[in-house]
Amino acid sequence: MIILTGDVPFSPRFSRYATAGVGRVALMLTVLFWMIGPAFGGQTGEGLPLGPVYPYRSPLDLVAGTGTGSVYVINHTGASVVCIDLGSGAVKATVSLAGAPSGLVLDADGGRLFVTHGTADGAIDIIDTRTFILDGTIPAGHTPVAPCLSADRRTVYVCNRFTDEVAAYDIGSGKRIATLKVGREPIAAAVTPDGTTLLVVQHLPPQAAGAQVVAAQLDIIDLKTFKSSTTLSLPGGSTAVRDICIAPDGRFAYITHNIARFGVPTTQLERGWMNTSALSIIDVAKGSWLTTVLLDDIDLGAANPWGIACSADGLHLVVAHSGTHELSVIDRTALHETIDAIASGQATRSFARSLDQIPNDLGFIVGMRRRLALPGNGPRGVMLMGNEAIIAQYFSDSLARIDISGTGRTPVARSILVGAPVEPNLIRRGEIAFHDALLCFQQWQSCATCHPDARADAVNWDLLNDGIGNAKNTRTMLFSHETPPVMITGIRPRAEAAVRSGFRFIQFAVVPEDVSTAVDAYMRALRPVPSPYLVNGELSASAKRGEKIFATAGCIQCHSGPYKTNGNIVDVGTGPDELGITDFVTTPLLEVWRTAPYLFRGQAATMKEVFTRFNPEDKHGRTSSLTAQQMDDLVEYTLSL
Repeated sequence: MIILTGDVPFSPRFSRYATAGVGRVALMLTVLFWMIGPAFGGQTGEGLPLGPVYPYRSPLDLVAGTGTGSVYVINHTGASVVCIDLGSGAVKATVSLAGAPSGLVLDADGGRLFVTHGTADGAIDIIDTRTFILDGTIPAGHTPVAPCLSADRRTVYVCNRFTDEVAAYDIGSGKRIATLKVGREPIAAAVTPDGTTLLVVQHLPPQAAGAQVVAAQLDIIDLKTFKSSTTLSLPGGSTAVRDICIAPDGRFAYITHNIARFGVPTTQLERGWMNTSALSIIDVAKGSWLTTVLLDDIDLGAANPWGIACSADGLHLVVAHSGTHELSVIDRTALHETIDAIASGQATRSFARSLDQIPNDLGFIVGMRRRLALPGNGPRGVMLMGNEAIIAQYFSDSLARIDISGTGRTPVARSILVGAPVEPNLIRRGEIAFHDALLCFQQWQSCATCHPDARADAVNWDLLNDGIGNAKNTRTMLFSHETPPVMITGIRPRAEAAVRSGFRFIQFAVVPEDVSTAVDAYMRALRPVPSPYLVNGELSASAKRGEKIFATAGCIQCHSGPYKTNGNIVDVGTGPDELGITDFVTTPLLEVWRTAPYLFRGQAATMKEVFTRFNPEDKHGRTSSLTAQQMDDLVEYTLSL
C-alpha cells in the first residue's frame, strides 16, 4: 500500500480531464460499458454498474476499529469493505459484497460490522471483524442505507431510501420486526446516546414545488413504540440532505444539506444567490429545529456538504465538502455560545437578531470555523479519532488524514490509497467534473448541487433559457442525451448544448471542451435503478392492468418507444406559465417514480395528481372516467417504469 503526501492522482484540475479523440473514445467506451457491465451484476444509486468495466473503489464512508489503529471503509463502486491499518497504510483485509455498499456501523464491542448494500434486492451483511469473513446476511428490501444499532445490539435499523421506510431487523433471526413510513428518501440516521430515539433525515422535499414551504424533513422516532413522535421541516429550500450526527451528550443533532435559493432568477452566483451550503441544528430534547448555519464564506462557496462528525469531547464539528474538497472544522462551543446570545437578544457580530435570521447570514460562522484543504477529490464520509479527522475521498480512491487540533500552522493532510491507483476513464472524468464545484465561479455549486445523483433536487428554478420570471422544475439527467430536445420547453436541441450552456450560464464559468465531453459521457452512462414498485423485477398484477389502461387512455400515443417519449413538444393543458408558454416536451417516463414533483413547474406532488387534479379536460390522457381501481392501476404501472 502506498502512502502519499500532498496531491494524489485524479486531482480536480482541467488537465486531468484532457484526452485525445474524446468524441470517438466517449462513444466506444459508452457502448463497451453497457455491453459488458451488466454481466457483472449490481449497480450504484446512479445506475452505474459494478465490476471491471468501472474499476474504481470510490470510498464512501468509514468507521474506526476498536483500539486497533485501523478503520473499516466501504468502497461504493468497488463493492467491497476493507480494513486499513492507519499506521502502515496497508489493506489488512477485504470482503467483497454482492452490491454497492451504502452504509456501515460497528457494534459496541467491535466484533461485528454491519454493512448495507444493493438496490432492488438490498441486504445487510454481517462481518466478523476478528476473522473478517461474512458471518451472515439479512435481506433488507430496496436500497437499504444508514444502518444503526439498538443499545442492546439486538436490532439493526436501516432506511429503505426509495420505499420511504425505516425498518427494524432482529439480528438473531434476521427477520423484519417493524416498519415505519417516513418522508421522501430517508438517507441518514443516528441513534441518541441513551438509545431511546432514532433521528432520520430525508434527502429531498416531498411537497409540490409551489407549496408554501418546500424543504426536506426529519423524523424523530421513539424506539419503544417505533413511531414518529415528531416530523420537522428544515428551512425552505433545504434539499440534497446527506448526513446527520448527534453530539455526545445527546442534546443536539447536526444535519448537512444544501439550501436552494430558488425564489430568484439565476442571474448571478455572488453571496450565495443560487445555492448555499448549510448545517441545520436540531434540539433533540425539545424535538425542534434550533437554527441553520451557512458554511460558505461571503465570496467563496463551500459546495455540497456531505459527511459530518462530532468529536468525543464535544468541542468540534467537522464537515466534509464534497464539491470543494475541503474539511470545515467548527468550534462547537463558540457556535452555541453565539446562538444562545442571539436567542437571548444579546448583540453579537452577526447581523442576525433572531434564530430564524441566521440561515441568511453568510458571515455568521466567521471566526468559529477553519476551512482546511484536502489532498484528494470528493470527500464524503468523515470520522474523528482524537484530534485527527479521517475522510473518505470518493474520486481519489483514498483516505485523507488531518490534524484538527488547531495548534501551530495550518495542518497538511496526508492521503492513504485504498488500493492500487486506476487512471480515470472518460466516464469517470465526467463523473468527477459533474460533482466538482472548483469548475464554478467562486465554487458555489456543481452540476450535482441541483442534480444530486444526477437526478433532480425537487425544486423549481428560473433559468434564463426561456425568459425570466417563469420558474421550471428541475429535470433528471437520466437519458437526457437520448431524448432530445431538452429543457422542459425544448429550448435546447440536444443535451450536449445544455451541458455547455449550463457551465456558462448557471456556473458562470468557461471550461475546456474536454470537460464538457467527459460530462456527456458520464450522463450517457447513467441507467435507471429498478423501480421499487416492481415485484421480483416484474410488473405487479395491478401494474399489468395499468399497462392496458395506459394504452386505452391514450398515454402511449406520446409516451412511447424505449424511453416512453416521442420527443414532441405539445400542449396537454398543464400551462400556460407566467410568460404564456403552453407547449412542453413530452417527458420520458423511465424512473419517473424517482422524479416527483411532476409537470413543468412541479404542480403535482404525486403521480395520481397528474391524472386527476391536473388533467381536468383529459388532454393528458383520457383519465376522467376511470374508476378508483383503474386509476390506482394506471398509477402503479407508471411508477413501475
